[in-house]
Amino acid sequence: MGEPVGGPAGSPTVGSAEPVDGFVVVDKPSGLTSHDVVATCRRIFGQRRIGHAGTLDPPATGVLCLGLGRATRLLRFVEAAPKRYAGEIVLGVGTTTLDDTGTPVERVSMGPVSDAELEALIPVFSGRIEQVPPMVSAVKVDGRRLYALAREGVEVARAARRVEIYRLELAPGGEPGVLSLEVECSPGTYVRTLAADIGRHLGGVAHLRNLRRLAVGPFGVERAHPLAVLAEAGRDLVEPPAAAVVGLDRVEIEDALAARVRLGYQPSSLELGLAGDGPWAVFAPDGTLVAVWERAGAGAPRAAVVLAG
Repeated sequence: MGEPVGGPAGSPTVGSAEPVDGFVVVDKPSGLTSHDVVATCRRIFGQRRIGHAGTLDPPATGVLCLGLGRATRLLRFVEAAPKRYAGEIVLGVGTTTLDDTGTPVERVSMGPVSDAELEALIPVFSGRIEQVPPMVSAVKVDGRRLYALAREGVEVARAARRVEIYRLELAPGGEPGVLSLEVECSPGTYVRTLAADIGRHLGGVAHLRNLRRLAVGPFGVERAHPLAVLAEAGRDLVEPPAAAVVGLDRVEIEDALAARVRLGYQPSSLELGLAGDGPWAVFAPDGTLVAVWERAGAGAPRAAVVLAG
């Protein structure tokens, strides 16, 4: 899906205002790609340099974190955070996409799932598990995206990937043959695959529907704004770049050193007062994020991101 035609009423033209640096948490609606949301926000905020952390499929809703201006360079620290989702597992029907947007390809009669069976599933799908990425995904095989191959009717072997499930809750859904799911997991986890694997473990097939991302690290759905609200409030809802690094070790440096770092100076670990393994968020005395330092392998820590003044 390309960029939406037009945009929210009253949204400015790209480049109509001074660029802003920071983060916005969007409550993505169903039916838009993550790129569609970025394109709309470029018009809302009047600037082109906007990126997102952690793609959501078009039917999914919920938390989509956007970086604006120089804060786009911090998106990788947001993307590395755990994710939390809620959704529904529909038992007895397998689809081409593993969710309800796909074509049914297999039907298996499955009886009710008991509380004991649900409890038994938790340890099986908790901790570090192996997942095979779905064909309809952005994973590359031999230089090509899997979803592009899937559109051509081609299915290829995919290597399993290790992901981690930190917390899994399963319960009977609101109708027969449906389970409700809430999961907190590592980046790269496919909840669609998790739903399908649960169906197979129960002796049948399954697919996912009504997926909603509830949180990306510290960015919970209670901090997320619908696009219509952003179009009205705009820059009043932008959070500072420091919002992206709340989980990193915090270091504060003097104003004079902060000014030099912003100009490209690379102080030593001792001069910065770094301890531990990092990464480290380096702040000026006024609470402004100056840079993020991290260790590359066994080498000395260096600035990974510098936010020039």
